[in-house]
Amino acid sequence: MKASATAAAGTEPDLIVRLEGAAGIIRLNRPKAINAVTLEMFRGIDKALDAFEADPAVAVIVLEGAGERGLCAGGDIRALYDSSKVGGDLGKILWREEYILNARIASFPKPYIAFMDGIVMGGGVGLSAHGRHRVVTEKTKLAMPEVGLGFFPDVGGTWLLSRSPGDIGSYFGLTGHTMNGPDAIHARFADAVVPSARLVALREELTRVRPGTPSDEIRRRIDGFATGETAGPVAAMRSTIDGWFGHDRMEDIVAALQRDGSEPALSTLKTLNEKSPRGMVVTLKLLRLARASSSLEQCLAREYRAALEVFASDDFREGVRAAVIDKDRNPRWSPPRIEDVTPAMLAPYFANVGADELVFDQPK
Repeated sequence: MKASATAAAGTEPDLIVRLEGAAGIIRLNRPKAINAVTLEMFRGIDKALDAFEADPAVAVIVLEGAGERGLCAGGDIRALYDSSKVGGDLGKILWREEYILNARIASFPKPYIAFMDGIVMGGGVGLSAHGRHRVVTEKTKLAMPEVGLGFFPDVGGTWLLSRSPGDIGSYFGLTGHTMNGPDAIHARFADAVVPSARLVALREELTRVRPGTPSDEIRRRIDGFATGETAGPVAAMRSTIDGWFGHDRMEDIVAALQRDGSEPALSTLKTLNEKSPRGMVVTLKLLRLARASSSLEQCLAREYRAALEVFASDDFREGVRAAVIDKDRNPRWSPPRIEDVTPAMLAPYFANVGADELVFDQPK
C-alpha cells in the first residue's frame, strides 16, 4: 500500500504511506523543510488512518520524519502568512482539519507510535504527542514556540501543557523553551527515551507485532529499547518554576521573576520580553481554562476560536515576518507591553463564534 500527498513528476511525495509487515508507516517527507506539514499532508495522514484502521493486518501505526534534522518543525507558516495578508481562509480550513486530526490521533483505536527524534515543534507536536506511545531520543528538541509568532501553543498544546506537573507547562508554553527527551517525559509529552541508534531496531520490532497485541505489551517492547530516563534539567527546577509561573496574570509572573533577581530568573524574563505581549496573555488564559477542561476536544475547540482571531491579527503577521520572512528577529508587537493588553482586546479570542465552532467527527 502506498499513498501520498501531491508530488511533482520524478520527485518523492511530501507524505509516504505504506505497510511494512504489520506496521502502517506514515513518513513526513519534506526533509529540507524539517518536514513542515501542509494542508495536503494533513489530509493524506487522515486518509492513511482510514485505511490502516480498516485493515485487519495492520497492528500498529508508526509516525516518522525523513532526514536527519527532526520529525517535524511545525505547520507551513509561510503559507498561513501569505493567506492572512490577503484576508484568505487558509487558517480557518487548515486548523479545522488539523485539530480534528489531532483529536483522532488521541483516540485512535490501534496503537499509534510516534518517533519524536530531532526537532519536534508546533504542528509536529500535534501529530505525535497525542499518540499512545511517544518515543523521544537524545537528539529530541521539542518546543511550542508559538508565542514568539504572536500566536499561542495550539494543536491541543494547551491540553498537554496544562497537564504537565506544577507550572512546568506554563513555563514551556510562555517561554517557548526547548525540552530535551527526558524533560519531555517529565512534562508528559512523551513516554520513553530510546537512543536514536536503536530506532531502526525498534522499528523492525514493531513491524512484527501481531494484530490485536495489547497496548501494554507494545509498551513493554518499546521499554526494552529505552534508557529509563524520566526527567531532565528543567525537572530539577520544578519548585523554582512553580514559584515564578504559578500565577494567573502575566504581570504577576513578571513581578515574581523580577523579585527573584537571579541569573536564571533574569534570563527567563529576557525571553518573555521578546514575546508577543498579547500572545502571552492569551496563552496564559488558555492554559488556565485548559486546567479546568475535561477533554482534549474542549481545548481544541477553544484553541480554534482563538486561532481564527490570531489569523486576522497584526501580531501574527508581524511575528512571522520577523522570524520567517525578513528574519530580522525584531518584531514590533501591538500593544508593545503586557500592561497595555486590555480586556477588550482579549474578548474576541474567547468569544463563542457560533458557526465557526469546531465540530469533531464521530469515530469512523
